[in-house]
Amino acid sequence: MNPLVSPPPIPPSLRQSLAGLLKVRRGPPGRWRFALRAAACMGVPVLVGWLSGHTAAGLMAATGGFTAVYGSGRPYLSRARELALIALAFAAVTALGLAVAPFGWPVVVPVVALLAMLAAWFCNALQVGPPGGYLFLMACAAAASMLKPPFDPWHAGLLVLAGGAFAWCVHMAGALAWPRGPEKAAVAHAARAVLTYLDTTGTPLQAAARHEAALALHQAWSTLVTYQPVAARPGGRLATLRALNRQLHLVFARALGSDDRASPALFEDARRVEAQALALPRRRSPDAMPAPTGVPVGHPGAWHALKGAWVEPASRQVIVRVGVAASLAGGLGALFHLERAYWAVAAAMLMLHQGFDWTRTVLRALERLLGTWAGLLIAGAILLWHPQGLWLVLTIMLLQFVVEMLVVRHYALAVVFITGAALTLASGGHPVDAPGDYLLARGLDTLVGCAVALLVHRALPVRDDGQGLAPPMARVLRGVATLAPMLGAGNVDDVAARIARRDLQRMTFGLEQAYGSAVVASPRQRAAAEDQWPLVAAIQQLAYRMLSACWQRSHDTGESTQAFTPADAQALQRALHALEHHLAGAPLAERGEATVPLFTGELQAVRACMKEKPPKGL
Repeated sequence: MNPLVSPPPIPPSLRQSLAGLLKVRRGPPGRWRFALRAAACMGVPVLVGWLSGHTAAGLMAATGGFTAVYGSGRPYLSRARELALIALAFAAVTALGLAVAPFGWPVVVPVVALLAMLAAWFCNALQVGPPGGYLFLMACAAAASMLKPPFDPWHAGLLVLAGGAFAWCVHMAGALAWPRGPEKAAVAHAARAVLTYLDTTGTPLQAAARHEAALALHQAWSTLVTYQPVAARPGGRLATLRALNRQLHLVFARALGSDDRASPALFEDARRVEAQALALPRRRSPDAMPAPTGVPVGHPGAWHALKGAWVEPASRQVIVRVGVAASLAGGLGALFHLERAYWAVAAAMLMLHQGFDWTRTVLRALERLLGTWAGLLIAGAILLWHPQGLWLVLTIMLLQFVVEMLVVRHYALAVVFITGAALTLASGGHPVDAPGDYLLARGLDTLVGCAVALLVHRALPVRDDGQGLAPPMARVLRGVATLAPMLGAGNVDDVAARIARRDLQRMTFGLEQAYGSAVVASPRQRAAAEDQWPLVAAIQQLAYRMLSACWQRSHDTGESTQAFTPADAQALQRALHALEHHLAGAPLAERGEATVPLFTGELQAVRACMKEKPPKGL
């Protein structure tokens, strides 16, 4: 058994998750700014509509205000492009919903189901982030369900686009005061994650902290490289932040390659990087750091991401589940003449579009149901009050502000106010003739949507191909083998090597995700995954050792890396190919204890785990 392997991470049971319903989590610092921005972007269009004597138009434009809840954390140039596309998407789906509404549910249901699949596919593949594709489906389905639309499709689309344009301006206003604020925050966050990893040395939390630190560094490079439409100027702030992040990555690499991870020098270096990133001046400094060499390459393009999301079985399963659930929920709405069946369709998609396992899906369904039914009380009070004018604007803004403050702390409690805000917007500023029936319809539709989602999730489980974790483990071994000759020749900074390093990092994340998916799947898959945890952890350690060696060779700091020759690279490749063949079913060679500089301990750990518990399902 590998002595460095921590106990396997075990997900909470359904009972433990239900107990967590009573806990309120801590929110991110400065969340009030995000919440205030979202509230303004929802309220101002309504205010303008009221002042101009067209409150209904203002409420329609407020749909575009949802643009404000996307794009946080992206650099401003990348954010500008993303938010513009999101605003256009909201306008397009609203117009589409109104355009197909006259054709009835035989046309509306397939259109809504197709849109649900496309929204889940695009948002998950392109890492749009929460709330993902849910709001796009909600906008389209709500428009398609209007009994007496106050606007034609083009008029409504332009109103929504105007609301989205205003949200774009508000969301981009921070670029005037903090033009590199997102990049500075990303590097500082990565520094804190590295400090946490250093602080957990020798504890059971070490493996999880290592993964979080690697992920934070990867996200920081994405912010500094992938999401930068314009090249960095030599000596500019972006180049300085890249140099700081490179220093931080070297601290992480030295910690991975050293037995003394608690060295005070490593802590001091990480803290210095965090302080320098946060203190970066607004304008270019004359003593700015030069642009670093060997900067990691960015993510593959959008087409590559979309193709990968469709080819990857788990991602494709989410898309299929969303489409089936949307079709069933919409079909039931048409069959039983539910007045606002789009609530059922939206609830079904909300349960499934994030690809949660069964336990988290059940938990999310309970949170949605309990929150919705409690929120009907608030919605009922607002409908009876029937605020108009400035009171309507303030009510919508207050509800949206509370929603954004609570959604990251306690989802069920946030749903209480989400329900109030949704019903207030859906009323269109007009009095509701039968508020009791209106509220009951919302409660029943949500129940139908959640029930359909759970049924579809259970009926379409993730397929077990019987290979277990062998494929993702083999991919990581191949990724290490690909880098071996590059490290041996010292060519770790050319384009091919940086792509190989990026791919190995992503493969390692993929192995972690594959393990997490397996332990929440069927009992057989969970038992097999937990049994293979030592081997998974040993292969991860091997991958991180290779990445660490590449970073140190890139910076030319580690004398030990200089001893790794092309002959050593060939020996490492032979050892890795033997291990990979064993994962494919071949017997483990008895004479495989090759002595390879830098990797002897990691190779021995992998072989020891394979001897003790051979991979199952082969």
